[in-house]
Amino acid sequence: MKGKIFLVATPIGNLEDISIRAINTLKEVDIIAAEDTRQTLKLLNHFEIKKPLISYHEHNKKESGDKLIKRALDGESIAIVTDAGTPGISDPGEDIVRLAVENNIDVFLIPGPAALIYALVVSGISTSRFIFEGFMPRENKERRIKLQELKNEERTIIFYEAPHRLIKTLNDMYEQLGNRKIAICRELTKKHEEILRCTLSEAIEIYSDKEPKGEYVIVIEGKNKSEIEREKQEELDKIPIEEHIQMYINEGLSKKDAIKMVAKDRNLSKSEVYKFSLEI
Repeated sequence: MKGKIFLVATPIGNLEDISIRAINTLKEVDIIAAEDTRQTLKLLNHFEIKKPLISYHEHNKKESGDKLIKRALDGESIAIVTDAGTPGISDPGEDIVRLAVENNIDVFLIPGPAALIYALVVSGISTSRFIFEGFMPRENKERRIKLQELKNEERTIIFYEAPHRLIKTLNDMYEQLGNRKIAICRELTKKHEEILRCTLSEAIEIYSDKEPKGEYVIVIEGKNKSEIEREKQEELDKIPIEEHIQMYINEGLSKKDAIKMVAKDRNLSKSEVYKFSLEI
């Protein structure tokens, strides 16, 4: 019989956050694959769990992943753990799930802590709709391009960031997204947990005098819908009405329908717009 793969969420700081089910699963599997075996060994020792440990991380995921799949096909049950939090979020746990699905191996998640959800909930920013972007690109140009793509995103946006790139990222966010509300979270669930709720400009000022330490979760508010509509209106107002009509015609609309759309876009009567269509 085929074995099973369990993605086991582990504490992001406070060891008391581990679930009974997670402990039992780690005790019952045949082998545990860890992003950092030294870090995971501390966790296992704390809960007196003795199981074989193997390394499974970003730099060996192809070779190690193939070996794990073979062992599962041979009937062994395997637990996948990350350094902290839920495997499969910004780590190679995603790849092992894909391989397991391709090989018809059952995959289960033992749910638990996730830094991005914790940060979102305590941020004070809307939780109704959100997107997770993981770690920002390391290269300055690529990071700015990514932020430009998110400029008109209305949903709350969540990022992970390393301490040595935090200040550059905050400056790029301010430049590309404007001065929005932000929550900067670090040491979540730990003794020195810190959640900074402010604006981007305030955050830049604070970290100009404060050295970033630890891994960060950044939560930033989405763009206001009314602001998007205002900017769109400003851009449309720069276009001559004749060009605006022609734009819709080029998209496949009849002249009559193009006039209706332009009248709606510019809050004008159809008769007013019709006069400009006579030249087209």
